[in-house]
Amino acid sequence: MQTTPEYAFLYISPIGYRKSSNCGYCRRKGLGHSYFARATSMSAASYQALVDRCWRRSGSLLYRPNQRDACCPHYTIRLDSGRFRPTKDQRQAVNRLNKYIIGDAYAKEAARLYPKSREQARKRDTEFDLVERIHEAERPSLKEPPEPSHTFTVTLEPDEFTEEKFCVFENYQRIIHRESPSSISREGFKRFLCTSPIRQEKHITPEGQERQLGSFHQCYRIDGQLVAVGVLDLLPDCVSAVYFYYHESIHRFSPGKLGALREIALAVEGGYRWWYPGFYIHTCPKMRYKIDFSPQQILDPDTLGWVELTSDIIKNFDDHGILHFQRSEESAVKIDSSTEEELTPMEYEEQKEEVFTENDSDSDEETPLFTSNMPGIPSVDKMSRVDLDHIAVRVSRGYCYAGDLFDWHNETVSTEGSAKSMVAELVAAIGPELVNDICLDFK
Repeated sequence: MQTTPEYAFLYISPIGYRKSSNCGYCRRKGLGHSYFARATSMSAASYQALVDRCWRRSGSLLYRPNQRDACCPHYTIRLDSGRFRPTKDQRQAVNRLNKYIIGDAYAKEAARLYPKSREQARKRDTEFDLVERIHEAERPSLKEPPEPSHTFTVTLEPDEFTEEKFCVFENYQRIIHRESPSSISREGFKRFLCTSPIRQEKHITPEGQERQLGSFHQCYRIDGQLVAVGVLDLLPDCVSAVYFYYHESIHRFSPGKLGALREIALAVEGGYRWWYPGFYIHTCPKMRYKIDFSPQQILDPDTLGWVELTSDIIKNFDDHGILHFQRSEESAVKIDSSTEEELTPMEYEEQKEEVFTENDSDSDEETPLFTSNMPGIPSVDKMSRVDLDHIAVRVSRGYCYAGDLFDWHNETVSTEGSAKSMVAELVAAIGPELVNDICLDFK
């Protein structure tokens, strides 16, 4: 095949359908299966397609959990930022931080020097503009003199390792989540939060708006000191939260809640629309905070259709945390649609995301994906009709076709352990409709 531009493909290598070594939520070992793959490089659009098909990433490791075979079934959820209205406690969290940053002395003197009109005062008392309030205490938004009590800045920076970021991460893992110092390493931090395969790029919308795409660190500083970092994937149609960590010194300000609100505000400002807070696990009480931000939709892994996550839908979760979508088929909507129904908020608690490591994909207990009960996986019969021969493969000097490289013409997609079966499983897990976007990269 002809040389193909570097940006054209999702560069990926299959690992396989394997038992997870442990669960980051209930801490039980080996009670679930996921399909694993490793990405070398991919566009933001490619990863958007994956997250809309139940995938997530941990560094460059990609995984798609099997909801039917898990101690803690994972579901993809998303929030429509344009329809989001903060709850009372969310508004209070923003106002509490702003008050601390600005200080009483500044507030009094600024009110004297820059008095609001009656209409401005009434609007502030009766309306809460999330984007406006989120930026209210930042230095560029403040009129001077006088001087505020503190200087607060939030910057979107490359997802690169710095000692400053690691020190905050180490404090968070050790103090907030009580992990042993020996389990926290710079290499693990780099692999998990500083090694993204998503290429950074700029996207111009049809309206002419420039939108940043790729993986970034949203860095929060008070008086020049880094106090929190939100690890984000900015995709064509969403702000996808990867991880959020903070220094113990700001724990009283509900930083996890503030980070989520700022990410939602970024989805509004940047025109991304959707906020993806990561997987939702109904059997994990501390994950319930995610649906305190509403209205949200939940992805049906069988149909890849989005369903409004209403209180009635939540009742359809069984005792094992599996959502029975067939009971609510009338609520299903297509991926690009939305409805106006309000959702029921739930109690908020802090909880870290699950961290997948190399060990999670190294299980010897590999089983065929096609004999699993993973939802949304095409049948062997359907996969046998997919053109696998013309999948691109990266070689030392350019690219070739899989059919030219592999001697698999006497193999079928169900030939266990064969190259053709391995590639067919990868395509089935990603989605046959994306077969032309894949480039196998075994380097």
